[in-house]
Amino acid sequence: MPAPVMFAHRLGRELARVRKAGKVAWLRPDAKTQVSVQYENGKPVRIVNVVVSTQHTPDVKHKEIMDFIIKEIILKVLPAAMLDKKTQFLINPTGRFVVGGPQGDTGLTGRKIIVDSYGGMGRHGGGAFSGKDPSKVDRSAAYMGRYVAKNIVAAGLATRAEIQFAYAIGYPDPVSVCIDTFGTGTVSDEKIEQAVRQVFSFKPAAIVEQLNLLRPVYSKTTNYGHFGKIDDLSSITWEKTDKTAALKKAVK
Repeated sequence: MPAPVMFAHRLGRELARVRKAGKVAWLRPDAKTQVSVQYENGKPVRIVNVVVSTQHTPDVKHKEIMDFIIKEIILKVLPAAMLDKKTQFLINPTGRFVVGGPQGDTGLTGRKIIVDSYGGMGRHGGGAFSGKDPSKVDRSAAYMGRYVAKNIVAAGLATRAEIQFAYAIGYPDPVSVCIDTFGTGTVSDEKIEQAVRQVFSFKPAAIVEQLNLLRPVYSKTTNYGHFGKIDDLSSITWEKTDKTAALKKAVK
């Protein structure tokens, strides 16, 4: 998972934890987090800035919010080695944030699909996941893509992998499958693609069966994105790496 996305999730989880624990009385549920990371040669090296906007009660002062968020959230959650004197902390940069939730943002615009996936790091087909049942490839095939790419990396066939596959309505097999390892593959991308086609079935019904998607597990995807969650692999089956042996065998 991209470092900026995971860091933002950590901040969000910590905000929720301290609020539910009653550590401060002024915290409210609506919050947004964003972390900008500098990369060198494809590796994250430092955090450039951190944005945290959190809903609060009307009586709290901005300085109190800022001091608490920096000391008790940011500095306790983000890796110290990636923070330096130039790292910028932007806490409630637009000012007061008293009105939040549906009252502050009326209407139903749908889930933010980039937040649900890789924060813009991975290419996105545009289809939303949430609000759709697994028979829709917008959801199930996105999970399958995560499952396949993760197994490619876990099998040692590459250190980075992206899979693209596309469907035509009414036709069960994908009309295209393409693997890109960005030059990190231990074998050619073509061999990996052949192995993937041999090990996995991309038919929508087969995806549902392989990932056991016809279960009430989706409440676990309602926050902090759909990917990168490995604490409950019985529910979030697309995070499993149980096809590594089959992939290794298929590329020989």
